[in-house]
Amino acid sequence: MQQHFSLADCDVVGFDLDHTLCRYHLPQSARLIYDSFAQYLVTEKGYDEDLLILAPDSLDFCCKGLVLDIEEGNFVKLAEDGTVLRASHGTKSMTCEEILEIYGRREWKHFNTVSGMVSRTEDCGTYFPEVKNHPDKYLQRCPESVKKWLKQLKNAGKILLLITSSHSDYCRLLCEHVLGNDFEEYFDILITNALKPGFFSHTPNQRPFRTLENDEEQEALLSLDKPGWYSQGNSIQLFDLLKKMTGKLDPKVVYFGDSMHSDIFPARHYSNWETVFILEELLGDKVTVPAKAESEPLEKKGKYEGDQLKAPYFVSKQWGSFFMDRVPGMENAEETLVHTWSCKCISTYSTIAIPSLEAIADLPLDYRFTRFSSNSSATAGYYPSPPRALLPNEESVTMK
Repeated sequence: MQQHFSLADCDVVGFDLDHTLCRYHLPQSARLIYDSFAQYLVTEKGYDEDLLILAPDSLDFCCKGLVLDIEEGNFVKLAEDGTVLRASHGTKSMTCEEILEIYGRREWKHFNTVSGMVSRTEDCGTYFPEVKNHPDKYLQRCPESVKKWLKQLKNAGKILLLITSSHSDYCRLLCEHVLGNDFEEYFDILITNALKPGFFSHTPNQRPFRTLENDEEQEALLSLDKPGWYSQGNSIQLFDLLKKMTGKLDPKVVYFGDSMHSDIFPARHYSNWETVFILEELLGDKVTVPAKAESEPLEKKGKYEGDQLKAPYFVSKQWGSFFMDRVPGMENAEETLVHTWSCKCISTYSTIAIPSLEAIADLPLDYRFTRFSSNSSATAGYYPSPPRALLPNEESVTMK
């Protein structure tokens, strides 16, 4: 495995849509998500109307990387070896004693089978109609630097893909708002209703491509023969088309996405693509460049290198750092800090991790990023620099 990764070496550049190309105003969208679920539970399932009132500190409970233990009714935060670091029953935090009584200091029994399926419709409920009616409230417009970067990729001969699980009408609404009415010109191939992660793991017979007519899916295609806008599909037939378009037997593909479950893991595991993890949690961490970090020339430095980022994303008081945590019941022992399962997944399945596309949009395409797999360091692949929690002698991340 090469030590460095460069976009210049890639033939194809693919993107997820939500939270990758299309970024959200998180406080507003988080509140909308809560309100949508609460409204459903009250009106459809008969829950108490008190559920519609959101306490100011309730959003602190929301944290990426948690797992729902359905058998016990607990949310759990896992270490890289599968042991439970923190847990809550409902939203009430469990004590160290309660965690040890239920889970002990051993691998959670379902650790190797953590998975999930998501099904949805985009024209019912509260969430999608609200975003469609008030896009400015929830969606951030794509920075001009990113638009320029996308055009630069195309001008360099790269094939650009958009692969999203959103339906075509919702995709169009988002893209027109964040990229402009000419958004289709940025991409060679658009795939909506991709139903990831199945897009990467299913065969052509299980998940054929379909054409679209007025946003309605048509009959299944036996093969994918030309660029265009398609629905559903699979990475096998897409890769066959990419071979034809590039004239190469093994074109190099990189895919940008924000979901480990739907984007990063399946693209790497099933399709062996390079993967760039969009990790907005990096924005909530003070950016500190290690003294021994390899440095590119000044003209090749990105937008955030050398600058101190503001922190709009805060560490959850209830769940602690996304990257590290203490082993329950061993607070007074030495070496009690361990990597979380989420952190381990990042370094295992991502080529690099960045806070946003904007963070690299000003870099030249031949910029050399250090890969996660380049050495034994758990911090090698983070750009512009590692999260504070992973650096030695850092004690300012909330762990209690």
